[in-house]
Amino acid sequence: MRSEPAHVTDNSAVVIEETRTDDRRMLARARRIVVKVGSSSLTSIKGGISEEALTELSDALAAKCNAGAEIILVSSGAIAAGLAPLGLAKRPRDLATQQAAASVGQGLLMARYTQAFGAHGVTVSQVLLTADDLMRRSHHQNAFRALNRLLNLGVVPVVNENDTVATHKIRFGDNDRLSALVAHLVRADALVLLSDVDSLYDGPPSKGAKRIPQVDGPQDLEGVSIGSPGKAGVGTGGMQTKVEAATMAADSGIPALVTSTANAAAALAGEDVGTWFSVNSGRKSVRMMWLAHLAHVQGRLILDDGAITAVRDNHTSLLPAGITAVEGTFESGDAVEMVSADGTVIARGLVNYSASELPQMLGRSTVELGESLGRGFDREVVHVDDLVLV
Repeated sequence: MRSEPAHVTDNSAVVIEETRTDDRRMLARARRIVVKVGSSSLTSIKGGISEEALTELSDALAAKCNAGAEIILVSSGAIAAGLAPLGLAKRPRDLATQQAAASVGQGLLMARYTQAFGAHGVTVSQVLLTADDLMRRSHHQNAFRALNRLLNLGVVPVVNENDTVATHKIRFGDNDRLSALVAHLVRADALVLLSDVDSLYDGPPSKGAKRIPQVDGPQDLEGVSIGSPGKAGVGTGGMQTKVEAATMAADSGIPALVTSTANAAAALAGEDVGTWFSVNSGRKSVRMMWLAHLAHVQGRLILDDGAITAVRDNHTSLLPAGITAVEGTFESGDAVEMVSADGTVIARGLVNYSASELPQMLGRSTVELGESLGRGFDREVVHVDDLVLV
């Protein structure tokens, strides 16, 4: 049984935080790494899961695990694995059939991972998550405790979105974004995003584009043409979502590497492969990461200049006195955008009132509202704890 990872303690956390700003060579000594692999990297030409690709990846990850690292594998492929048994030629478009394929394929995928890792004496476990598991504090804490305990026991958790029960409204959208949230959840030292493309390029690789070895901030991506999902049609992401996930991680204090599955062993050894996204911000909570990057926005609140200053510069809650208009249809607890008069998005947050309740409150103080409309209308429209600047 392994002891608690050193980076969980306060003293050593300082050391890890310093190394996170280093280059990709830190992967060679990283203690806790989240690795994400996409469906396209695991799929054979004939369809279904490629035994060769899955075994090669498992060999690389098991070797890293046996060398003392803790690995969490966020793996797509459940839907792809379920296509053949259901007689489906390609990934279905409707959610119900996707859920059916995932239900059939998840067991098949886990059986193959169990066998491949087991050949190296490494035990794997299945962990299925929904967005709700990382949004609610009690679920979030339970997910962290379970994953942390599995890692302490030397197990490689294989994480996937719980496609069988997820709905359109609460889906992560793809496992790239899920992996960034999981990396943050478990306090990982690094995130490695694997696909069938070896690096991010400044244009189509087939047209002589140049590899982008490192991204230190948004300025390094200006003018870069980023690809969409491949022709196989078994995945949901493409390079776009990998860049978004890597940026999410880097923005929350975790460096990320985007490269191909064939480069997995080289990447974990810290070799010069792929595109490295260096840390450019401190840590955010998982909930705030979800709100900033993944929340399904239901409406907009248009703010006056005073409210913009209060929210953006003074980091305070949004009050009804600073709202000039309401757009969209939403209920209390839904995510909304806070925008300026010209439509510039200032922040996102979880609103405390419905779209039908707010119009009568605009421009009025909470004291006045409490006196005229009664108790319950004297609260903030968006509390600062449920608000993130974008």
